[in-house]
Amino acid sequence: MLDRRTFMALSGAALAAPALAQGTAARTLKFIPQADLTVLDPIWTTAYVTRNHGLAVFDTLYGTDAAYAAQPQMVAGHVVEDDGKLWRLTLRDGLTFHDGSPVLARDCVASIARWGKRDAMGQTLMAYTDELTAPDDRTIQFRLKKPFALLPDALGKVGSSICAIMPERLAKTDPFTQVTEMVGSGPFRFKADERVVGARVVYERFAGYVPREGAAPQWTSGPKRAFIDRVEWHVIPDQATAASAMQTGEMDWWEQPPADLVPTLRGLTTRITDPTGLIGCLRMNQLQPPFDNPAVRQVLLKVVDQADFMQAVTGTDPKLIHVPTGFFCPGLPMASDLGLDALTAKRDYEGAKKALAAAGYKGEKVVLMGASDFPSLKALADVAADMLTRAGFNVDYQVMDWGSVVQRRAKKDPVAQGGWSAFCTFWAGLDQANPAVSAFLRGTGQSAAIGWPTSGKIEALRDQWLDAPDTAARRQLAGDLQRQAFADLPYLPLGQYFNQTSFKPTLTGVLDGVPVFWNVKKG
Repeated sequence: MLDRRTFMALSGAALAAPALAQGTAARTLKFIPQADLTVLDPIWTTAYVTRNHGLAVFDTLYGTDAAYAAQPQMVAGHVVEDDGKLWRLTLRDGLTFHDGSPVLARDCVASIARWGKRDAMGQTLMAYTDELTAPDDRTIQFRLKKPFALLPDALGKVGSSICAIMPERLAKTDPFTQVTEMVGSGPFRFKADERVVGARVVYERFAGYVPREGAAPQWTSGPKRAFIDRVEWHVIPDQATAASAMQTGEMDWWEQPPADLVPTLRGLTTRITDPTGLIGCLRMNQLQPPFDNPAVRQVLLKVVDQADFMQAVTGTDPKLIHVPTGFFCPGLPMASDLGLDALTAKRDYEGAKKALAAAGYKGEKVVLMGASDFPSLKALADVAADMLTRAGFNVDYQVMDWGSVVQRRAKKDPVAQGGWSAFCTFWAGLDQANPAVSAFLRGTGQSAAIGWPTSGKIEALRDQWLDAPDTAARRQLAGDLQRQAFADLPYLPLGQYFNQTSFKPTLTGVLDGVPVFWNVKKG
């Protein structure tokens, strides 16, 4: 077997030759991502820029299709026995890591176990699992404590965090420690030697990738055929500069152009690729004052105006905004109107100040983090800073790049020791489709997602939802859970908007869903 250094050198040479022969420009895709890629490990963070990177480099056992259903991807298929408590997943032929080693079942077991310690749905799957083993090189076996029909949906979820399959030696890394060596088995290889933090990320087509056979690609399911030899991410924080680069043809694809600049992108294809949109959230640190106090969190419901937040992001076009938005994605089966009156009643800043004093707020500093290089998140944070200040909070609004927000938000320390109080983010609607996938709708304290809320009632309702016998029962429980979430407020919903993406009309094969680079051809 070739050692890793020799294999990568030979692979690089094999890729470079045809690219030079056909013309580098014609085989290179230049992409403007939503933000800089500061974290490489798709398990360590839920940041979508890292998830998008992860989907290029790593493969997943299942994918998600346009109907939001799980489809086999790395697995050839599965069998279910023992009344739903025994699952055997069989890996398909031809799976190879970028270092030349074959993908084995033990790699998958280690990867699932690591992901299962961080991801909300992964934690649920592992709680249902009695034993996870690799009986042989191609078989992954789950022995469950009780049936869990959502097992493929968990392993194939497109939202953060994806269950990225990596070699066992990397997957054994503590899940709270970042993996920095990028060895996946996906259609593209990460070029660590060409990464320039704050400026550029580069991927090359992995010649050893074998796409699965079958139906046409949809979202993250189906054949992942890479027609582009080289993908370059160019980080351009200044939006006017990014727009100019698109207009002059210097760049091929802009992931998230701000709504006010879309009219200037003449001659480009601009469309909404994700019909579930993006849902804004104000996440509070519930380990530290003042948001460890439920009564203080409740004050926010007196003053939040979701329309203000969404219009700051995308303007006043009603086709791009949906308010009020609760804790589940509008238009999907678990969406509910229960409790939404908390968002539609008259906003009352004077009442908020009185309620804040009654709650025992003593003027503790509220460190609100804003992302300077992420226009939609900066817009949310600007509105949040004004809202909190007018409500009577002592706001310390600190603006930094998104990568710094991602790093800092993992800190549990008090604000005086470099901690934080609140930040704004977006979740894709699919990541708030139901209680199983919603990372922010957990109440497990120190083991919950960043923000670390505690709510036994939310957890009990979530367990009931998972065990519910049918959709009708789940919808009722989702309504109950939403009402409880408005009482406990693990985060503050800020509304839904529909993001647009722009690319050259000569770029074909851009799939709906999240930004992926397989199936894309450059004319």
